[in-house]
Amino acid sequence: MMSEIVIAGIGMTPVGEHWAVSLRELALEAIEKALHEAEGLRPQAVFVANVHAPVLSRQANIGPLVADFAGFRGVETATIEAGGASGGMALRAAYLAVASGEVDVALAVGVEKATDRVGASVESATATVLDADYEAEQGMTPAVQAALIMQHYMQETGAPREAFAAFPLLAHQNAVGNPYAMFRKAVREAVYHRVTMVSDPLNLFDAAPLADGAAAVLVARREALPPEAAQPLVKIAGFGVANDTLAWHDRDDLLDFAAVRRSVEAACRRAGCAPADVDFFELYDAFSVYVPLILEAAGFAPRGEGWKLGQGDALTLDGSLPILTMGGLKARGNPGGATGLYQIAEAVLQLRGQAGDNQIPRARRALVQSLSGPAALAVTTVLEAS
Repeated sequence: MMSEIVIAGIGMTPVGEHWAVSLRELALEAIEKALHEAEGLRPQAVFVANVHAPVLSRQANIGPLVADFAGFRGVETATIEAGGASGGMALRAAYLAVASGEVDVALAVGVEKATDRVGASVESATATVLDADYEAEQGMTPAVQAALIMQHYMQETGAPREAFAAFPLLAHQNAVGNPYAMFRKAVREAVYHRVTMVSDPLNLFDAAPLADGAAAVLVARREALPPEAAQPLVKIAGFGVANDTLAWHDRDDLLDFAAVRRSVEAACRRAGCAPADVDFFELYDAFSVYVPLILEAAGFAPRGEGWKLGQGDALTLDGSLPILTMGGLKARGNPGGATGLYQIAEAVLQLRGQAGDNQIPRARRALVQSLSGPAALAVTTVLEAS
């Protein structure tokens, strides 16, 4: 019987604009918090998630940089780049390292410094996750792509434009109680409809802001922990990873996030549960139109009806399927390669009963998913209170 793989410690920095802090210093802050929680456990492998540093920070080879600065010389280390799913894939690498028996303790850390550059260079960097030959080269950016998806979704499903407001409004409402969130202020619907248009019909509130931040998650074999762990333990119960075409226009069905569906099915199968058995869902709201598409692909809503879940209380902290419980990408902020690990750390807080004012009653099982682009890659994790 395989040993139980648990999360022994988590650490996060506030998401925002950290002008005076370097990439390595930001990562170290998160790492030290995770190690402190784990009472001195040290990783034998370090996997560092990052997307934009080679362009925005002029720094590649992030794995050795961060491991060295954190004092982990001589250990296995690697940089993980998988677009917006980088953090999820770093956790996957740490989990597999421990599950294989090669190491007893592994660290996944994500870090991003978006504010090392400003203006058009940042937009250009975000476009590197698209198909360079057929999308980015033609002037497409992730926001433009999301606007096209949004137009197509409204045309095919009949969803009204105002329906998309529900998702960023919910994110901002939940971020009020998250001390690590970039925007800790609720937003009125009237304000949502007045803000600047980014790419019609996508407005400023429909797009999560790229920001600075770092998050770390320490993964360990249960037997490697001290007999009396300082923190309640959370088990990694299942993983599912699936890809799809990188270019959105190559999809057989433009509104089917097939990688979401496949990765959710795989993660739940390995965890021995169904999607309906989870108590909350930390999903990837890089753009508001992603939310209904993810809910539909994951099996929580029929095709073309995911937007309707935002019209009632089903997705709130007290609802039947809470989402974005700590503000999501939209209000917590989207620190690129670190985002997937923020999602994991936030889910861990819920499962430990440490989410403060945002605590979901009786939360025992979480579904956590990060995406690269419009589900070109989906990484799904099932976490359970141990």
